[in-house]
Amino acid sequence: MTDLAVEATPIPGLLVVRLPVHGDARGWFKEAWQREKMLSLGLPDFGPVQANMSFNKHRGATRGIHAEPWDKFVTVATGRVFGAWVDLREGDSFGTTFTVEVDPSVAVYVPRGVGNSYQALEDDTAYCYLVNDHYVPGVTYPAVALDDPTVAIPWPIPLAEAEVSDKDRHHNPRLDDVTPMPPRRTLITGCRGQLGRALAAVYPDATLVDLDELDLTDPAQLAAWPWRDYDTVLNAAAFTAVDTAETPDGRRTAWAANAAAPAALARIAAEHRLTLVHYSSDYVFDGEPVAGGHTEDEPLAPLGVYAQTKAAGDLAVATAPRHYVLRTSWVIGDGNNFVRTMRRLAESGISPTVVDDQVGRLTFTDELARATRHLVDSAAPYGTYNVTNAGEPRTWAAYARRVFELSGRSADDVTPISTEEYVGGKTGVSPRPHDSVLSLAKIEATGFRPTDADEALEKYVVSLVE
Repeated sequence: MTDLAVEATPIPGLLVVRLPVHGDARGWFKEAWQREKMLSLGLPDFGPVQANMSFNKHRGATRGIHAEPWDKFVTVATGRVFGAWVDLREGDSFGTTFTVEVDPSVAVYVPRGVGNSYQALEDDTAYCYLVNDHYVPGVTYPAVALDDPTVAIPWPIPLAEAEVSDKDRHHNPRLDDVTPMPPRRTLITGCRGQLGRALAAVYPDATLVDLDELDLTDPAQLAAWPWRDYDTVLNAAAFTAVDTAETPDGRRTAWAANAAAPAALARIAAEHRLTLVHYSSDYVFDGEPVAGGHTEDEPLAPLGVYAQTKAAGDLAVATAPRHYVLRTSWVIGDGNNFVRTMRRLAESGISPTVVDDQVGRLTFTDELARATRHLVDSAAPYGTYNVTNAGEPRTWAAYARRVFELSGRSADDVTPISTEEYVGGKTGVSPRPHDSVLSLAKIEATGFRPTDADEALEKYVVSLVE
């Protein structure tokens, strides 16, 4: 009896699975799909949602070469087939072929976009397969002619003698006329924010949307979006007006954008097998000092309304099977931010007072985008990661003094004050965590090396001058 084994083929991602078949006088038994064992051997966790069966009454029945936008896992229940596959995906492997005889001891994992066909080698052959998406009527997918000489499938039974449908015998194109199936794409939400712009630079082929193209709080728009065309969603959309979130209207908007919308995306990601990347905040912690910085598994303790909505979003996104939550702090990018404000004050001859009892690290959006690409491309374990720039943690006042120095002003022109003094008698000010330092050990263990925040700050201020 053959041991369970997974074999690669010339078509990237197309895998042959050798299945143990246990026989006795009554017949035989096999585990046609055994997720745990097969995943341990390298089969993708493709999440089948439908089982199909095709019965072929006569030897020679031949099914056309069709590629669909979902993955398949094919085998036979009875009989034998000659299986043939043609890669119809965009890329260097387009047109690559592979064939193998499939009996009950053989299964084949067929990735999205690879043309699949077979020819029955015995009467009464039952061909069965699992798929991870549901058929959509009226949609045309790539196909190629069974007798195309460029793919040259060596059918055991000549096609002239085979039983073939009229459509598959006469109406499928030659390989040269096939439009390859494009890969699933990346969707960036909140594309016009500071982080969204940085992500767009790192993902130049991504689909970019903001509130006017896709309102994540609108169930009708979410239901109408073509999620099957995507494999990754980078959710940079958020409500970030921390103090406004303390108002009646702001509270509703913050909960909708920061909690309800990520929860909806998590449900969609689970349904469509998407990788969901969501961006969170140091505000999910209460800011009590922690030696070495706050770790990803520290219990959540949000202080204000904004912080509570971000914590709720984290919990919701964590329900998606393929998710990354990137917790960050003190974000600086292409837009209005603390560094630009200090730079403007320095140029204007103004000497500000700046809080000096809140400590953390700056996070430049290009660094956050780089970390995103690293986690996704390296297939790092799903979960929550802290991401900031590295280096010595500093207070807001310390960063302000450095911006003044880089702008040609004296650091002494920045007057440090306490948070209590800054708030004074103001109302509607949301509480801020005093210690926002995040431990970077987890993401560094994946091979990512964060750039020093002081170096990044100098480079950023110079870019503002240029």
